[in-house]
Amino acid sequence: MRSGKFITLEGGEGVGKTTSLDFIRSYLENKGIELVVTREPGGTPYAEKIRDLLLESSAEKVAVDTELLLMFAARAQHLAELIKPAIAKGQWVLCSRFTDSTYAYQGGGRGISFERIRTLEQWVHDDFQPDLTLYFDLPVEIGMQRATARGHLDRIEQEDLHFFERVRAAYLTRAKQSSRYRIVDASQSIAKVQEQIAAILHKL
Repeated sequence: MRSGKFITLEGGEGVGKTTSLDFIRSYLENKGIELVVTREPGGTPYAEKIRDLLLESSAEKVAVDTELLLMFAARAQHLAELIKPAIAKGQWVLCSRFTDSTYAYQGGGRGISFERIRTLEQWVHDDFQPDLTLYFDLPVEIGMQRATARGHLDRIEQEDLHFFERVRAAYLTRAKQSSRYRIVDASQSIAKVQEQIAAILHKL
C-alpha cells in the first residue's frame, strides 16, 4: 500500500523542467503536502556518483549497454534508499526524470530495444510506477538552443539533433500509451506553462 504519491517530470533538453519543478514544489508545499524533491540519475550520495560517471565527457566511448545498466543501477539505489521509504511514510516524491527517460534516451535515442529495457525495469522496480508523469514537450531545435545558451553541455546533451528527435518521438509514443501521462506544451510562456501544471495538479 502506498500512502504518498510519486510525480515525475520528463522531457528533452531545454524544456524548462527545473523552473517547472520549482513551481510544483511551491504549489504542493502551499497545500501542506510533505514533499521530497529529487532527480535521476542520482538522488542519493551513491547514485550521484553513478550520475557523474554517466554524464561526464570521456575519451573512452561508453557502450550503450554500459550506459543502460548504470542508469538502472543508480535507479535501484534511488528507489531503495529514498523514493520508496519516503512514499511509505506518506510523503510525496517529486522527481526530475525516471524510467520513462530511459525508454526515451537509451531506447529511442540509442536504439536499445524496449524489451531489453522492460526486462531491467521489471527487475529493478517491478510494477512500481509514478502516479503522475508530466511530459514537457518542445520542438527539438528550440530546446537545444535553450540548452546551449545555458553553457556547458554534458556527454548526453552533446548528441546531434537526430538523436533528440528520436528521444522526443519515443516520449510522445509513451505518452499516448499511458494514462498517467499529461503533456505540457513547453513552447508557451512560463506563465502559460504554470497554468497548465496547476490545472493538472488540482485534479490530482
